[in-house]
Amino acid sequence: MEQDRTCPMGANYELIRSLGIVKHKKRQEFLDKMISGIIKSRSVLFPEIADKMDVSIKVESVERRIQDFFQKVEIDFEKLLLYFLCFVHHDRLQLSIDRTEWDFGKTQVNILCVLVSIGKMGVPLYFEMLDNNSGNSNADQRIELFKTIIESIGIHRIEVVIMDREFIGNKWLKWLKTKEVKFCVRVPKHHKILLPNGQYIRAEQYWKEHGYGLFENVVIDGVIVNCSISTDANGELLFLIGTIDAKNLKKTYKKRWTIEVFFQALKGRGFHIETSRLKCLKKYKKLFAIVSMAYTLCWAVGIENGKQNPVKTKNHGYPQFSVFRRGLNMIRKFYKQQIVKPILNIFYLARLRLSMLYKTIG
Repeated sequence: MEQDRTCPMGANYELIRSLGIVKHKKRQEFLDKMISGIIKSRSVLFPEIADKMDVSIKVESVERRIQDFFQKVEIDFEKLLLYFLCFVHHDRLQLSIDRTEWDFGKTQVNILCVLVSIGKMGVPLYFEMLDNNSGNSNADQRIELFKTIIESIGIHRIEVVIMDREFIGNKWLKWLKTKEVKFCVRVPKHHKILLPNGQYIRAEQYWKEHGYGLFENVVIDGVIVNCSISTDANGELLFLIGTIDAKNLKKTYKKRWTIEVFFQALKGRGFHIETSRLKCLKKYKKLFAIVSMAYTLCWAVGIENGKQNPVKTKNHGYPQFSVFRRGLNMIRKFYKQQIVKPILNIFYLARLRLSMLYKTIG
């Protein structure tokens, strides 16, 4: 299973090996092969991945090795975070946090994920499995997740954290303020606003009477924040709070959609991760990690290809394929026709960023 160092996907193995995401050379090679199998098959089912992996043994034997990998091999998720950062060219990071969940029989998969928003898509950064019957995350879980991210990249790289309505709460928002991490979060319409003059107003009532409003240094849920009241794309109340300028809250909040696009790419529009038959959350965490690696490669190749060959928009104003889908098609085409340039470029840049990360981290 020796890797061809002249092959672009062999460069992915070198990146995996240099970071030590998993231990031992053979397992690092096997991880790289699994990623290629997931991309080629667009599936997370072990038989289909095994059928597409470039190994010289029977498919049944490959499938048993995949099962053994998920049973025995440990992934270093903090080093995986650095893998993802190798494909991010921004010094300051706009982070989106959200959950995705689905059920397989009695198995409930509930994942809390942080993503770097870049353009209309983004790169996953770190995630945790929630074992709470598909419920929302709590403040302690979010804080622990962000402590890990901050230890790896430093607070200075976080430009803003963007969140939807479930990510509110006094303890969580106060912790972000204490750490001087800027945030933007949507708030349910029933929350009251305490103005600097001591007057309470309701966002919904203000919206009905005035339609649009910006407020500085108001108190919501016991936290001093700025506030924006406006309308979303569906004509509904958009009640946003945060520690960035009130006039920038709505524009910043739009970036949150990038994490939804990421979840879609892992599910029905990409690798169909929700069709997995795994029943163990520990194994599911490994699967989510590996599929996220496959997604990131496709996203990065799509970005690089777009630089060389700008994609024209269709009559409806959108390109025929997303950045992710273009990259997915390019890599699958590589396996058939050995088209290498965009793929080699992303790994060249990734290695440069890795060297800079090592210097920054120490």
